[in-house]
Amino acid sequence: MTHDTYLITINVNPALEEAMVDCLLTFETAQGFSSLAVNAHDHRNQGLSVAEQVTGRQRKIRFQMYIDKDDVSSFLTKIKANFAGTGLHYWVVPVLEHGEI
Repeated sequence: MTHDTYLITINVNPALEEAMVDCLLTFETAQGFSSLAVNAHDHRNQGLSVAEQVTGRQRKIRFQMYIDKDDVSSFLTKIKANFAGTGLHYWVVPVLEHGEI
């Protein structure tokens, strides 16, 4: 099975929310995107505040977007260049089906 569409998920620190929105809005091949607040959980405590260590969670902003297979590489290149060293986490998964009802 080949996949023509992928779902990219990106988690960023809340301080980077506006910069990520601005960046994603300039990427013309993305088919729009969604953002939402999430709690990230990790057994590693590096970079966490004392409060985050106590509660076991860190607030992040998650962005998700569908993207065509041919655009994934250039999209990731741009994101990696613009957000190098920020601790951003991302993953890319194939989409079996999507639509509007």
